[in-house]
Amino acid sequence: MMQEIPVFKPLITEQEIDAATESLRVGWLGMGAAVGDFEQHLSEYLGLQDRYLVAVSTGHAALHLALMLIDAGSGDEIITPSFNNIADFQAILAVGATPVFCDIDEQTLCIDLNKAEALITSRTKAIIVMDYDCCLADHDQAARLAEHYGIRIIHDAAHSFGSVYKGRKVGTFSDLCMFSFDPVKTITTIDGGALIVRSEAEQRALHEMRLIGMGQPAAVMYENKRAWTYDVQRLGFRYHLANLHAAIGVAQLSKMPTITASRQQVCKRYNEYLGRIPQVQVPQADFNDVTPFLYYIRVAAVHRQPLRDHMKAAGIDTGIHWQPGHHFTLLKDMPKGCLAVTERIAAEILSLPLHSMMSEQYVQRIIESVTQYFEAVND
Repeated sequence: MMQEIPVFKPLITEQEIDAATESLRVGWLGMGAAVGDFEQHLSEYLGLQDRYLVAVSTGHAALHLALMLIDAGSGDEIITPSFNNIADFQAILAVGATPVFCDIDEQTLCIDLNKAEALITSRTKAIIVMDYDCCLADHDQAARLAEHYGIRIIHDAAHSFGSVYKGRKVGTFSDLCMFSFDPVKTITTIDGGALIVRSEAEQRALHEMRLIGMGQPAAVMYENKRAWTYDVQRLGFRYHLANLHAAIGVAQLSKMPTITASRQQVCKRYNEYLGRIPQVQVPQADFNDVTPFLYYIRVAAVHRQPLRDHMKAAGIDTGIHWQPGHHFTLLKDMPKGCLAVTERIAAEILSLPLHSMMSEQYVQRIIESVTQYFEAVND
């Protein structure tokens, strides 16, 4: 029987299983020493010097806390690409602010910052600048807009962990930068995320907000202890990372060189062979500076579902990332700019399987399946 190829597959080895087992043996199941270790390893991997990192329970939690940190609320507008994950939109709604949907760049599929600038008003509190799949946004332009208009930039780097932008590792240069380590991301903590900020004061505030507002010092909890007297000065949520998840994250981080190289290799193979098919548009990237999270192709809307059906029959799963936010019932009446590129991309985009240490057999099957579909169409 032919083995199915999923879109996502985490790289889990005995190292992660041993780390999880050891964490359970320690018996401290909440936030503790392993979370401190994970934050330290993560900070060292990124090479943080003038930034401060806080691990949290999910990428959505990181987004929500970022918006709380900048005091976004009722009456404020947050510009975001409509071509984005629902987590961003829900985080905006959770603080009472209004998402303003912006179009994307045709080449990178990241937010079009020229169009974003046209949407800035006196109510604009921040712009969410998201990296998409294997492409990075124009972060220099985002920083210029922030300075010129006095607004904050939230860098959604859920897709770009391990990538490098103009010689700088993602996470080291942004105003506010979030990562996601959920079950399908480049590295996983089962569920988890991180938020990187620019000051120790913001880091201390996040320590409280991720722990339902409790002012327990992180240094105490990172010794698998608790402070039994503390104050509560701000609103918070149960957004802390658990030791078990953090222990898996430390093991995953040690594999990053292998993860990056293997994903780059697969994406280059995809581009080389699929780029020869006239009806297929491949990412305009060389993949040298990115750790790709997903790999996408674009095909005419009339071909997308038949191609998905063809590949499914061959035991190959595919995905659609994403449905635009303004298509959802909850968000259909939100303010928006012209979304012509978003509408076109949303009808054409198709995610192909991409795994760390993906087998050559899988890669060849996927390339052959796409090729065979279009050969049949052209007959």
